[in-house]
Amino acid sequence: MPQAILLEEYGGPEVLRPREITVAAPGPGEVRLRQTWIGVNFHDVYVRTGQYRTLTPPGIPGIEAVGVIEQVGTGVDGLRVGDRVGYVTRAYGCYASERLLPARIAVPLPPHVDDRTAASVLLKGLTVEMLVQRVHRIAPGEWVLVQAAAGGVGQLLVQWARQLGARVIGTVGSQPKVQLARAAGCEQVILYREEDVAARVAEITGGRGVDVVYDGVGHDSFAGSLASLAMCAHLVNFGQASGPVPPLALSDLQARSTTVSRPVVFHYAAQPGALQAMSAALFDALARGWLRVPAAIEFPLAEAAAAHALLEARSASRPIILKT
Repeated sequence: MPQAILLEEYGGPEVLRPREITVAAPGPGEVRLRQTWIGVNFHDVYVRTGQYRTLTPPGIPGIEAVGVIEQVGTGVDGLRVGDRVGYVTRAYGCYASERLLPARIAVPLPPHVDDRTAASVLLKGLTVEMLVQRVHRIAPGEWVLVQAAAGGVGQLLVQWARQLGARVIGTVGSQPKVQLARAAGCEQVILYREEDVAARVAEITGGRGVDVVYDGVGHDSFAGSLASLAMCAHLVNFGQASGPVPPLALSDLQARSTTVSRPVVFHYAAQPGALQAMSAALFDALARGWLRVPAAIEFPLAEAAAAHALLEARSASRPIILKT
């Protein structure tokens, strides 16, 4: 029988429980997918705790996975039985060994991207492509601040920004993470628990500030991010690992004509042709070798609770994936 992880109530990792499920034949426009690897993301934690009320228990969490197509429904073009595909979805249901999937969101995987790598990087990579090419298109020579530069998205962000010619400053929470941020391409690294981020940014940039801040931390870092901006610069808040950002008065932005945005990758990927273009850019970066993905930490699907506990401990600097 197919297996899944069911979220039966909001709470700690222990509320994620293995269950047997039944998967029907695919309907029109659907494929039946035998999943191989499943990505674990902070979004999943927000859903599990109830911080995001976007999945009502009981339900199967997860927004990213990779697998092999076993059946194809009517009206599906361009996909065949045996194709390897990855996908990201706001409809959840990824923490399962098999599932039905709308064919329109399936991304065929090229031969040079194996299933483990795809599950480790697809959502994060699409997010980074969005951040540096669509939300704020980085230009050569720009100063960029990446909060939590040693994290999963952070390391990819630093690499992509450097590839585009940016000068990158990263923040990290501990000394062991400094080398990770530097290895990704940070020119300077700030220990945000020990140093005033905005003051150090001003020192590094000669008092100018940065052209863009990418902040996935949220509550604890937002004020420092805002204070680090140059004139007419852009703060991109794309996550809230430390909690929601407090309300912001628009008048706080007028001193330097700064801009704040809160992008969601699913919205950008839903635009016509965007998912294909974004994934093609990601796969090309992997093929060329300038975008490197750390080897993932692997858990069996049944141990999803342990994977969540590790992610929340913030001690993992590598992607976390589940094997079905």
